[in-house]
This record gives sequence, structure tokens and C-alpha cells, in this order.
Amino acid sequence: MEKSVIKFYGVGNEWGEFSNFFKAEILIDGETWPTTEHYFQAQKFPSQPEIQQKIRNFEEPGQAAKFSRKHSGLRSDWEQIKDGVMRNALSAKFTQHQNLKEKLLSTGDAEIVEASPTDSYWGNATRSDGSEGFNKLGRLLMEIREKLANEQQE
Repeated sequence: MEKSVIKFYGVGNEWGEFSNFFKAEILIDGETWPTTEHYFQAQKFPSQPEIQQKIRNFEEPGQAAKFSRKHSGLRSDWEQIKDGVMRNALSAKFTQHQNLKEKLLSTGDAEIVEASPTDSYWGNATRSDGSEGFNKLGRLLMEIREKLANEQQE
């Protein structure tokens, strides 16, 4: 039997709760963030608390993403730590919101794919060499789902 695939992209679409733009506050290290996207973008600038605060205060997560892409001063180890930062954000989101935890667990063993038309790292957009994107966001969601399912069985 073929494994089912759940594709998501955009907050307003089916499975939109899996998007980093979905409005679900997270609390990490005593700080509250409006979305996982706000938190993720702010972590690019750990030595600039005023920039982190500006990112936190954006109304929309897209504003946070756009601002951080244009702002200079990105931490030098970002490429090495970004997956861990995202894992931390997603873990907070799906443990601090019972409804989201249940939604993630309801996917069973389905493959979860961020069907991004442009992002070949976090999503499955076609890469420059023609291969399918890495789908890191989907992979992290499946990793967190497995951890949550195992915790429920203990």
C-alpha cells in the first residue's frame, strides 16, 4: 500500500496550521512570539535585541521574513544552526497548542510535504539541478509527530 502524502502551503489552505505563518503564539526562553516564523527570523540576529524586538512586533509573519532577508548582521553560524532553530520553534508550537498537536498526530504515518512553489530547502520546490527540494519543514514536522506519538504511548 502506498503511503499517503499530505501537502500544505499557505495558512488559508488545507493543513495550513502546519505553515510557519499560521498564527499560534509560542513561548521560548521566556519570550512570546506571534508565530514560529517571527521566532525563526529573529534568531538570525542574537546579538541585536533591538532587531529581534522589531521582528517580534511585525503584525504579519511575512513582514518579519522580508525584513530579516534585507537586514545585515546575520549570525555567522546560521547555516549550521537553522534546522535546530526551526525544530525548536515547531516543537514549541505543537506542544503548546493541544489542537495543533492533535492535528499533527492525526496525520498518522503520512508523508508531510511543504508544497512550496519557490522554496527548495524548507519546501519541495524543484532545485536548480532539476531534483526535488529537500522538504526540511515537512521532515521536521514528521520528526516531531513521531516524538509526540512515542510520548503518548509511554
